[in-house]
Order: sequence, then structure tokens, then C-alpha cells
Amino acid sequence: MRPRIATFREFRDAISAYRLPRVLLAALELDLFTVIGDRSWMLTTLAKKLKVSERGLNILCRNLASAGVLHKQGSVYRNSQLGATALNANHPAYRGDYLNLIRSHWTDWIRLMEPIRSGLPLDHDVPDSLDFRRRFTRAMHHRTLEMAPAITAQLPLGHAQTLLDLGGGPGTYALAFLAQNPRLRAAVCDREAALEVAKEIASTHKASRRLSYVPLDFTKDPIPGTYDVIWYSNVLHMYSPKENQAIFRRARAALRPGGRFIIQDAFLCDREGLYPTEASLFAISMLLFTERGNTYTVSETAKWLKQAGFVSIKPVPIRKGTEDWEEGIWEASVPSLRSGMIASQKGSSKNRTAR
Repeated sequence: MRPRIATFREFRDAISAYRLPRVLLAALELDLFTVIGDRSWMLTTLAKKLKVSERGLNILCRNLASAGVLHKQGSVYRNSQLGATALNANHPAYRGDYLNLIRSHWTDWIRLMEPIRSGLPLDHDVPDSLDFRRRFTRAMHHRTLEMAPAITAQLPLGHAQTLLDLGGGPGTYALAFLAQNPRLRAAVCDREAALEVAKEIASTHKASRRLSYVPLDFTKDPIPGTYDVIWYSNVLHMYSPKENQAIFRRARAALRPGGRFIIQDAFLCDREGLYPTEASLFAISMLLFTERGNTYTVSETAKWLKQAGFVSIKPVPIRKGTEDWEEGIWEASVPSLRSGMIASQKGSSKNRTAR
């Protein structure tokens, strides 16, 4: 939890926090990490290569070095490990689509007053192109590359044989679950444009034979098939309460008795719906980019799950430092056949007693 702002100095420092992010974005705009590559550069030579002023580059690189993304020795600069790989377009580990998404968010957030006034997302009257949907899906893959294996390793599936990655986009989590569970078969459910990217990603993965694809708008249509586990990761915040309640009912209908519904999202965990701070801030992104999205409290999500017929709603503990969101995974179950029979018997007994 971030410290609360109580003094003018703290207010000033919070507003001034934009400075380092803008420095990092400037480096991306210059393709600085790609140009540096695996070489060491004299500042004068690097300035000529980039066609920028030596003074400007000196101040920029000095700040990048103090942040740790460059290494400095005298007037010579070289990439850090991060700069040489994930930030370098010539390296196989480059996270270009996600970096481009982050870059675009800088200008999007400057326009925050527009959706605050209108209640509508930015560019709401511009159709969502297939190309953008593919790039966004690849960006989500880049975002979760290391996170998915770390999280799925802490989510034992027991004897589950089938899993649905609902709204799974690139299928990064589905592939991670398959890698952890050799007998598991999984499916990714999303729109066709996202699944095209998922197929490209899975084509180089050894577990791809156990992965299938379900093209579907699950906000409108029933989910085909029956599963032991449904994984619903970072999708809840995109939709309204009413839409999520309908999705929960469809998920329950697609689960076997005793099946598990596991939700990962930016949950608000206090009674007033203020914390964690990161989850509250993320709702601003939903205001900017979705028509009805928001971040939701654990209690209201649990209420929707109960209304959909789920039981045993509980948090899933994840090691600190490996989680996507603080207290961000919860699970619920479909009643087993045995528990359903017991409940039915109790109901019959009460009816006989009443007579």
C-alpha cells in the first residue's frame, strides 16, 4: 500500500513522479537500447548516430544510468542486461508490442479529462481494428511471460483433466498450466483475432498438441463443452457488474460438479473499495479504454459468485513478489454431486418434519 498524501510536500512529490517515466519513454522513442545493442558507445559517437544533441543525450543517459537501465563508465555507455534484451528490438526477448502499448498510454492518460466528463472511453467512436486486437494480444503475452509460469506453479490442479482459459487472449496462462500438468488438456476461449495470435505463440510450444481453441463472444453466448477448471484472468475488470454476473452463470454451466472457477484480477480488498492503491488506479485505465469496465471489491465479486450458484469462495495465497495483483486470486467451486445429494436429503427431511 502506498503512503497516503497528507502534506503539500508529499502532494508535490506524488505529482513529480512523472519525471523518470518520461525519461524512460524518451529512451524508447529514440530506440536508444536497440541502437546501443551489445556495444559500448562514446557519448559523442552515440549522439551522432541518434542525430540528437550531445548535451541532451548526456543528461538523458546520465539519468538512465542512475535508474540502472544503462551502465556508465566515464563518457562511455552500454546497455544493462534488461536494456540489451527486453528493450532491444534486435534481441529475441524484445517486448516490443507491450512497450508500444505503454508508450501509447502516456498520451492517453494526458486525455483523462475527456472520459471523466463524458463517461465514454477515448476514441469510442473509432472501430476496434483487427490489427490493433492482434497487437494488444501480443502485448498481453509479453506482459505475462515470466508471471504465468510463476503463478501456475503455485496453483495445483489436483486430478483435473480439462481447463478452459476464459478470455485467455494469447493463451500464455493455458500453456503455463499445460507445462505444469502433463496430463491436462486445455482450451483458450476468446475472439478470433486473439486466437490467431494464440495459435502463433503455441506453435513453438511443446504442449501445443494438448491445447485447443474456442472462438466465442462469451459475453453473449453459452460456453460449449464441460471442464474441470475455468481460469478467468484479468478479464473481470473489462466488464460491468451485470456482464460479469452473466459470465459467471455461463462459467458455472460449463463446469463439472465439483469444478473450480479461479479468478485473477485487480481486486479491491477493503470495505470502502480504496485499496490496494494499484487496483484502484487501474480503474482509471478502464475509464480510459472500456465502456463499462471497473475494478471490483472482493465482497461484491463473492456475491455475484454465490448468486451464480458457486460455493466455497476463498482466496488463493501466492508468494509475495510473484503475484500479478496484491490478494489478486480467488476461487469458487461448483457443488459436487455428493454435496448436492446431501443438501437435497436435508431439504426432504425438513419437509417431512414440517408435515
